[in-house]
Amino acid sequence: MSKNFKFFLGFTYLLILVTFLYLIFSNIQINRLNDFSYYKELQIYLDSFIDSNLLFNTIYFFVFAIIWVTLLGFGAPLLIISGILFGKWYGTFLCVLSMSLGALALYSIANFFFKDFVKNILEKKFKKYIQLFQKNEFYFFFIYRFVGGLGVPFFLQNVLPVLFDMKKINYFFSSFFGFVPGFFVFNTVGAGLNSYIEKADTFNFIELVFTPEIYYPILMFICLMILSLIIKKKFF
Repeated sequence: MSKNFKFFLGFTYLLILVTFLYLIFSNIQINRLNDFSYYKELQIYLDSFIDSNLLFNTIYFFVFAIIWVTLLGFGAPLLIISGILFGKWYGTFLCVLSMSLGALALYSIANFFFKDFVKNILEKKFKKYIQLFQKNEFYFFFIYRFVGGLGVPFFLQNVLPVLFDMKKINYFFSSFFGFVPGFFVFNTVGAGLNSYIEKADTFNFIELVFTPEIYYPILMFICLMILSLIIKKKFF
């Protein structure tokens, strides 16, 4: 792969990241970050802004999420933000579809341009996974996604199938269905934060943690982690 193309990918990623951060921080009053009433104002503004043109904002978030994941962006912050903006159900569906497509785009790029590089870096470390995935790539990669990638960073999860030349259709659908439980938990946390800010008059951490909209997804997350450990021991 040429240096010019590498530079283009890196520059594009930085440009999108800087633009995204600028749009956020240019509309945030830094001196009011310790003022809970400010978060209530933001919550009201965001709800009004999203509801005023749901279709446009959906498309904007959808496209941004695909690009973000394609350019090695982290998953968790995007999931929580989608829960805040769109709620747990709609936000989950939006993230599952867009981030599955973004992951597929990243996998396709890595498989085409970086195949030898990825194998040189990751093949020894994930050799046992390669042998397992080759037995039934859809089934085992679905489980791998379901358990959150066994602690592997999100962007590495997305390029790992390069090591065993996974079919793209299997990659997409195993990711799509495997993402659902974890993505739902994070979106529920985001929706719970939005609901808490809307209802509370002052911030209280204990009260926040014991809000049903918050502790239910925390319990779901704990159950998912326990299930992940069981599955990890059984299959990996």
